[in-house]
Amino acid sequence: MSDAQPPIRVLVCDDQALVRTGYVTIVSSQPDMEVVGEAENGHEAVQTAQRLRPDVIVMDIRMPLLDGIQATRQLAGPDVEGAPKVLVVTTFNVDAYVYDALRAGASGFLLKDSQPTELVNGIRTVARGEALLAPAVTRHLIGHFAQHLRPADTSRPAREDVVHALAPRELEVLQLIAEGLSNAEIAKAMHITPETVKTYVSRILAKLGLRDRVQAVVLAYRVGLVSP
Repeated sequence: MSDAQPPIRVLVCDDQALVRTGYVTIVSSQPDMEVVGEAENGHEAVQTAQRLRPDVIVMDIRMPLLDGIQATRQLAGPDVEGAPKVLVVTTFNVDAYVYDALRAGASGFLLKDSQPTELVNGIRTVARGEALLAPAVTRHLIGHFAQHLRPADTSRPAREDVVHALAPRELEVLQLIAEGLSNAEIAKAMHITPETVKTYVSRILAKLGLRDRVQAVVLAYRVGLVSP
């Protein structure tokens, strides 16, 4: 690994010591990663993350004192500046858990029966600022819970704010993202290059103050740019 490329600093949070040790072993074996700390409950996760400032937090959901969703909200919620990326890993394959985790600020979601390669690739993915969920999964998930995304919330932008903030082509890209299209599919649909799509996505995230693609999908559904 180049000296100019520092390792991804990872915090591992799980209440089961055996699972936690397994994650630490897997992550520590990667040349581009470094485990900077461990936590066995949500309260400890928040304190440790605030002290160590990791790049990525591997977060369990069901933990004592403070669950992983609440811990994620405190560490990576929409109002948190300089928030770490949170990769939620859980045994519970329940849409509601995925939705709650992403709504709280998580950038990705894995099940505990995932392969070690999926874990390390997931860490790299969220560290790059990308969402871990596949576009089609994101569409299904957010679409399924879209009814929860519509309550009035004056602290969040309305549809008009989003429309005014984005150029027409950027708005079109946002709608296609929310409909579940990948960058390659968006490029084909709009007759532009994938590199141009990446540029549009970066501009959209910057203009709307979003951290990643998942937050963009949530916002598009919540303000009614797309319908489930």
